[in-house]
Amino acid sequence: MRAVVQRVSRGEVSLIDPGGDQRVISGIGQGLVILLGIGPEDGEEQAQYLAKKIANLRIFADAEGKTNLSVQDIGGEALLVSQFTLYADTRKGNRPSFVNAAAPEHAEPLVGRFAELLREHRVPTKLGQFGAYMQVQIENDGPMTIWMERE
Repeated sequence: MRAVVQRVSRGEVSLIDPGGDQRVISGIGQGLVILLGIGPEDGEEQAQYLAKKIANLRIFADAEGKTNLSVQDIGGEALLVSQFTLYADTRKGNRPSFVNAAAPEHAEPLVGRFAELLREHRVPTKLGQFGAYMQVQIENDGPMTIWMERE
């Protein structure tokens, strides 16, 4: 399981319908945008580990400006976006291969479970739409971006 965690001032997910109209389906204020990739061997253990780690990750500033606070501490939110492209293999040629990403029937329930686990850790969590072509607006704060992985 792989996650790109971004500290944000705000984040938003939109879908674009066939007519070209954009519709916002999810959004947050201050908190985290989490791009989550699921591998074929990932399961409950990886989800529990990363959800707990992310919920407690101290990347927000305290009164002295030091990164001592978690998203829980600041009362922030999370926006979780499934991102199979985190498993891209670019070693051969110029077109990425995604054979290392989990199949949708394995990944989709695990993304939902990951959101539940974040909520259990007191992080209000909203989702993108699994399998959809999305426009993701990220107002990265810092910028602060962290790559995390649990195999």
